[in-house]
Amino acid sequence: MSIIYVLIPIAILFVIIAIGIFFWAVRSEQFSDLEKQGHSILFEDDKEQHKNANERD
Repeated sequence: MSIIYVLIPIAILFVIIAIGIFFWAVRSEQFSDLEKQGHSILFEDDKEQHKNANERD
């Protein structure tokens, strides 16, 4: 039963850290453009391939 007195403060500390990280991410605009990364994966390679192909010619 005494382990509860150790685990509860540790759990509260983890929650406070998680909330702090979440608010830091929101303030630093980590969630501002969620579609950008998905589109960059699809189209970034095409630009590099065309650029490399033009350099070879």
